Amino acid sequence: MKRYKKIYVEITNVCNLKCNFCPLTKRAPEFMTEASFEFIVSNIKHLTDQIYFHVMGEPLLHPKLAVFLEICDRHGLKVNITTNAVLIHEAEAILLHSPAVKQVNFSLGSFEANSETLTLESYIGNITSFILKAQATTNIVNSLRLWNLDSDLIRGANTWNDKIMALLEDQLNLNFSIKENCMTYRAGKLSNNVYVNIAEKFEWPDIDQELATEKVFCYGLRDKIAILVDGTVVPCCHDSDGNINLGNIFETSIDAIIDSSRAKAMYKGFTDRKVEEELCRKCGFARKF
Repeated sequence: MKRYKKIYVEITNVCNLKCNFCPLTKRAPEFMTEASFEFIVSNIKHLTDQIYFHVMGEPLLHPKLAVFLEICDRHGLKVNITTNAVLIHEAEAILLHSPAVKQVNFSLGSFEANSETLTLESYIGNITSFILKAQATTNIVNSLRLWNLDSDLIRGANTWNDKIMALLEDQLNLNFSIKENCMTYRAGKLSNNVYVNIAEKFEWPDIDQELATEKVFCYGLRDKIAILVDGTVVPCCHDSDGNINLGNIFETSIDAIIDSSRAKAMYKGFTDRKVEEELCRKCGFARKF
């Protein structure tokens, strides 16, 4: 039986944007090599059925994207991709023709969070063009994310949300209001294999921030782990700088890493809602649970 619902694999920590909600990373910019990716996939496939191209960076930037998807397909793994969608038109053919692609998550808040020269109409148009083709020819699930609402502590960049939803309604030929249908429950199905998810902006964990909590539950090490571009294994996708370094998959087997005393202590701590790691005390996402 597979142990994890998903494993994040950061194929690059390089991004084409600088979103104001993103913590960026202090790590050296890097693109994972084909040999490294093949090694990782070969060594984690007994632990999961699907991997996510996500942590830091923009996966559609990777020049070996098509090759990586072929490797996943060969090893029987499905792939979820999280993208800011600026390059979706350029990567469209690769994604639509890969049997490995299970889901594409579009971070729509990326548009307002940048000074990108692409017009909103072009940005949303490229996304909906992909979605309509995916609906017609594949079983790819498309998730439209607006994780930029104001919270009690943080103000999000969301003045364009109504315009974004209006464009989606028009270009996806919807006969209902996304805002009216989905704002109450913050999620909903728009059409076949197309979903929207609306949420408050959250604060990424920062080891140097003052705000902290002692009671935290997290699904890290429970249904997911993450592997950074250099092979560092961390408990979840919100450890942007590898502060909780559980080991390196190129140096230690993944089974030994997740069976280590540090990993076990974290797992038990989350079960008991007790924080074992300083970074977890500073995680705005974990405070949701």
